[in-house]
Parts: sequence; C-alpha cells; structure tokens
Amino acid sequence: MMPEHIEILKEMWIEDKRIEKPVMDEQQIEENSFALQRSMADGLTVKVKYHNGFDFSYAAIKVTDMNPSTKKVRGIDPKSKEVIYLLFEDIAEVDIL
Repeated sequence: MMPEHIEILKEMWIEDKRIEKPVMDEQQIEENSFALQRSMADGLTVKVKYHNGFDFSYAAIKVTDMNPSTKKVRGIDPKSKEVIYLLFEDIAEVDIL
C-alpha cells in the first residue's frame, strides 16, 4: 500500500471511534445547572463529564463562575489549581462529590 492509503485508513479508524455529543433533555440540563450553581454557592467540588469533541472526559472542579452570555463555566481543579473552562452545552453530567 502507498503511504497515502495508509494515512487515509488511519484517519477512518480514528473517525470510527468518535463518540457523537448526545442531545440533552431539559431535565438533565436543569439538574446540571442546579449542581453547578450549588457548587459555586457552597464551594463544593463536582465531577463533570463533558464532551471534548471526540469522546467524553472527566474533571473534578470547584465552580467559580458561570457566564450566561458566553455559556461558559469556569472552575478550578482543587488539586492542581488549574483553571478549567467548559462550554455548558458540552457538559453531559455533573455529580457533587
């Protein structure tokens, strides 16, 4: 096989593993919003499952800001103190730890 063919096949295999972002129902959006607001108000750490464009990732954060105009959630990782920004539409699940 030619190198170009091998490269195309690799891209196709990667694309096959891609997980599409699910369509969220209204109840799950409300539950996520409530948990994020509670985390921000009470200083609680939450575990957030979010879609990263290819698959799902997880992050433990303390929510510091929710901006409705940009639809972004800002949080801080309690261990590394890294600031994390997530789009609200990418968040699939929020669990209070």
